[in-house]
Formats: sequence, C-alpha cells, structure tokens
Amino acid sequence: LRAPYLACCMLGALCWRLKPRPLLVSGLGYAARRLHRTSALYRAAAAAPVEKQEVDPTAYRENRIRALKELPEVYPHVWPVDATVAELITRFGDLPDGERDEAAVFTIAGRVKSKRTSGAKLRFYDLVSDGSQIQLMCSQQTHEGDDFAEVHDIFQRGDIIGVRGCIGRSKRGELSIFPSSVKLLSPCLHMLPSDYSGLKDQETRYRKRYLDLMINEDVRKTFVMRSQIVSFIRDYLITRNFLEVETPMMNTLHGGASARPFITHLNELDLKLNMRVAPELYLKMLVIGGFDRVFEIGRNFRNEGIDLTHNPEFTSCEFYMAYADYNQLMDMTEDMLSNMVMKLKGSHQFEYHPDGPEKDPITVDFSPPWPRISMVEEIEKQAGVTLPRDFASEEARQALDDLAKSHKIDCPTPRTAARLLDKLCGHFIEDRIVNPTFIVEHPQIMSPLAKWHRTKPGLTERFELFVNGRELCNAYTELNDPERQLACFQDQARAKDAGDDEAQVVDYGYVTALEHGLPPTGGWGLGVDRLVMLLADKHNIKEVILFPMMKPQAAPAKEPSASAGPSGDR
Repeated sequence: LRAPYLACCMLGALCWRLKPRPLLVSGLGYAARRLHRTSALYRAAAAAPVEKQEVDPTAYRENRIRALKELPEVYPHVWPVDATVAELITRFGDLPDGERDEAAVFTIAGRVKSKRTSGAKLRFYDLVSDGSQIQLMCSQQTHEGDDFAEVHDIFQRGDIIGVRGCIGRSKRGELSIFPSSVKLLSPCLHMLPSDYSGLKDQETRYRKRYLDLMINEDVRKTFVMRSQIVSFIRDYLITRNFLEVETPMMNTLHGGASARPFITHLNELDLKLNMRVAPELYLKMLVIGGFDRVFEIGRNFRNEGIDLTHNPEFTSCEFYMAYADYNQLMDMTEDMLSNMVMKLKGSHQFEYHPDGPEKDPITVDFSPPWPRISMVEEIEKQAGVTLPRDFASEEARQALDDLAKSHKIDCPTPRTAARLLDKLCGHFIEDRIVNPTFIVEHPQIMSPLAKWHRTKPGLTERFELFVNGRELCNAYTELNDPERQLACFQDQARAKDAGDDEAQVVDYGYVTALEHGLPPTGGWGLGVDRLVMLLADKHNIKEVILFPMMKPQAAPAKEPSASAGPSGDR
C-alpha cells in the first residue's frame, strides 16, 4: 500500500506546482503581466528538452526552439556586467568555507558548462566566462519572485546567462555566486558533447572551432600561448627600435620566396594579381627609403600542399636591420627564442611529442649557444664525398643527382641543382636535428636574395634554424648589388621555364629600387605557426591555427533556417 500512496502524493504535489498561484502584489496591470510571464515560463519549461534523455540532436534543437518561443524575451540587448569571473576569483580567493558576503553583490555573465539539481529548491551551475569558472548556487530562498523552478527549468548546458547575486563560498569550499536573479541572454540550440567524453573528433574540432574552444580547455590554452608568442616577438623588436609596418597582400608579381602563388583578379583594373608569398621585397624597399629597422607580422599565402606542417595561409614575422649581417642575426635569434622559451616554459628544456600525445616524448633543449653547421661541408662529411663548388654547372648538378640516387633520395622533376641540394640537406642534416641548430652557408643557387659569402665561393651568408627536423627561421645577409640580383633573378626565371613552378620571377621594379642603394642589411623570417606547434606541444599545424584550411564538405540536405529560431521580441 505504501507505493501507491507515495505516487498519489507526488502527483498531487505536481498538480499543485503547475497550478498558477495567487500573486501577492498590488496593481492589477502588474499582476496581469506577471501572470502572463509565469504562464509562459510554465509552458516553456514543460516543452524544454532534457539533455540526458534526448538522443537525437535534430529533435533536441527543434524542441528547444519550440520551448523558447513561449518566452517573452530570449535575446536581450544588454546585460550590465560589473565584474568578471577572473576578478572575483582573485579578489575573494581567501574567503573562508561556508561564509557569504551579503554586501558584495555583483552582476556577471557566462556560459553554462554544467547543471545539477538538488531537490526542488536548489540548482547548481558551473559558469564559464573568458576561461575562468565559478559555481552558481541558486536557491528558491534567495530568488526574487515565485517562479524559481520555471526560470531554471529553461536553462540548458551551453546557454549564456546573466547572474546577479552575492559572493560566498560553499561549505565544501567552492567559491560561488548566490544569485538573487538570473536571466537567459542567449540560448544554445544544440546539444553539446558531454563533459566526460568531450569533443575528440578532429574534423568537427577544426570545422567548428567555436565548439572546440567551448568544450576543450587545452585548446584555449594553445591559442593564449600563440598570442603570448606573437606579443613576445613584437615587444622584443620594438624595444630594439624596430618599426612595425604593413605591406601589400597582392601584387602583379610574386617575389620574396620560392613558392607557388595564389592568383586572384582585380575587376576594376581587369588585372591578374598574386597573393603574396612573402613580404620581403617591400620591406627591403622601406630600408632603402630610410627606415633602418622594420618588421611585419602577418599572413602569407602559398598554393602548395597541406600536411602536418603546412597550411596554404600561414603567419610569419620578417624583420630587416640595416648595417647588420647574418652573424648578428644568429645571435639575435638565439637570444630572442631562448628567452622566450624560458619565459613561457619556465626552463630552456621541455618535452615535445613529435608523433602525437600517444607516443613517447623527446626533450628539446634551447640552452644557448646553438650549433652552427655548414650545409655543403656537412653533406660531404656525412656522404663521404667531395662536391663541385660551381653549383650552376651541369657537372655539379650531375654529381648531386648521382649522390641522391645512390642514397635512394626521392626528388621529383625537375631535378635541378637547387632542388637536389634541398633534398640532400633534408636527408643528411635536417632529419637528424633535435635541439636548435643553425644550418649555414647555403649555395647561391638556392638563395637568390642572399649575399655571396665573403670567403667561400659559390656559397652565401645565409642560415636556417631547425628544431626537431623542422625549419623555424630563415635569414641572410641581404644581396644589395643590383647587377648580381638581376642575374640571380634571371637564373630563377630559367629554372621556372624548365618546369620549377616554385622558382621566382624577375622583379625589375625591385632591381631599380636596389639601384638607389640598399645599405648592408640583415633580413630574417620566422614561421610563427611552427614555433607555436613546438612550444604548445602540437604535432599538427591545424591545432595552432584557429580556422585551418579544410576540404569542403557536401552540403546538408536541408540547411537550418534562421527564421526557425526563437524570436527575440515576442
């Protein structure tokens, strides 16, 4: 007999709860409005989807929209926030357990990360705002009005809500807000992945980065670190009297690097334009114009492959320093990056997972000084051969070709001397590097914008910084002889005609600028994305680009209509 009796009691209580109760207020107009609002909350709460029971995301969205249409306001224009969650955590971090400061009333807002119920009169939320989290302890006792249950039944995980209440700490030691009022500011119409399983699917994470940031805290940390890295580079250069500038993203010629460009069209002038592959030539023109130290942090575009370390658009920093050479730039690179690592990681040594988090890590050591390896001499040493130094000759090209074949090193056509040298360097040097190492003295045929080496014929004063087999920096003493620069451009043009679509073109405008006098100059470029990969311990470049390039998906059968959402002015 006990079970039927309890069931009847529960049914009676539910019926009493759903029955509109008298409003103990004065004024018939206010009472009518209050009754209308309460009735709408009842209907919305009854129609609200229950995440734990809902399994069909489409049905969840439709039910949510239907429920929200019953509310008088869904998308308010403003919420008067007067504190951030981070500020409250810092200010009241030492508040004793079980204590509440009734005088410390704040208005905050954030996204509901989790929701828990304890009986009919108590609701707990974890509210996240700008990376910080605080608990909400919502009770019927402190709630303004008699619609406590109806208001809180509307809220779901992912909703953005506004909260006004006092600060305190629960008996279990959790810093909390004890709200007197809460308000829905923007609903989440979609069912979020659970806190336990998280969001793991890479395709979804990269295509819906907003969802990735919402669910995975470590992703947010990665992009905070990215911002810190860029800020460190900018501050380092500005404190050394460099001027930050902006140069064109489009030009009729693509120069500054050996790469295949993206091509676009300017309708107004009926002109074919190339997206920039590097800002180098413009920056050196500014040095010619009298800006002795300039730098630019910005996007470049290369119409090449997509893999773990390449994205068609990427971020670089380039700087140019008058009256400096590549030896000074190596010293600056060592100083900048070793100090950056110490500041961000707390040590020059840190672990990195080159094959992903599931595989064993390696230890990378940025402690200066870093080794400096002569490129051609090291290839000769590792291969046990002596190479001709006239790399523009067919004899040298054939010797490089024979060496690559003997070691089964793949090099797609055209098998030019420059391309063969690049492959040989990768095999004998780059792939064996773990800690920061400078590869120096590249052949002139590989470096059309670098100045010839002052003591070693056929080579240039150039270096590349490699860490864990990947290039981070490329720099050199700049070629400032216009006649030699034109000859290098013409060699590149011949390579392009032979089938090397990454070779550079002849930029006569830049040669003319050189004829006005470029002072002895050191030029430097760094790949920001790869540096972030290293310091954030990511082995895929898509992990460090907020919105990486992705292959388009097939269009869904039916796109959700914006008009299907809840109205904000009902």
